[in-house]
Amino acid sequence: MIQNTPSSAPRRLETWLTEAGLDVTVVKGFETPPPDRLDADGLVVLGGGYLPDADDRAPWLPATRSLVEQALRDETPVLGVCLGGQMLAQVAGGVVKGDVGAPENGSTPITLRSECGGDALFDGLPQTVSAIEHHVDAITQLPPDAVWLAQTERCPYQAFRVGPVAWGLQFHPEITADRILTWDAESLAAQGFDRAELYETAMADEPISTPVWHTLVNRFADTIKAA
Repeated sequence: MIQNTPSSAPRRLETWLTEAGLDVTVVKGFETPPPDRLDADGLVVLGGGYLPDADDRAPWLPATRSLVEQALRDETPVLGVCLGGQMLAQVAGGVVKGDVGAPENGSTPITLRSECGGDALFDGLPQTVSAIEHHVDAITQLPPDAVWLAQTERCPYQAFRVGPVAWGLQFHPEITADRILTWDAESLAAQGFDRAELYETAMADEPISTPVWHTLVNRFADTIKAA
């Protein structure tokens, strides 16, 4: 698991994967360069306030992209979250742009598409379920042959699959409402969001959304164990 900033911690994603029986190693790229080779049964790339190719600001990103490339080539299960999902899209041939469209913050309804039928992670999940968003950058074009799985009103490419076992998410299944209270209130206000309202909405949505994303993460763990 690659962590890209001190604040973008794995949180309950690491907890759930560990509870599912996996040994999770968190590599903090901002402190320790990622390994040259992917010597693991699965790969998770977390979020962070960078574009996938912001190598001048985050010099560990080239090594992280290399791990994603290896995982795709070897069909090693991958889960990319926010920056990680954007990186998966870019590595696989899609397009990511900075500060495009409307920003998304807080608990946001995610609409699952019909393509989720038969997907190892999304099949049978509720058609609409909330997840926490926190981004201004976005995927503007999916990779060729990617399967488009979920969308929102403001940002179409919320979830997708590349090949049989690589998934990218724009939203954050690992984040709970308390994280919102650490976000900069002035920056949120400049984007048209009230932090207190975001927190209240997320708290109300959490009891319903948490079991759904727990199921998705458990299914990802099962995919790793079956690979």
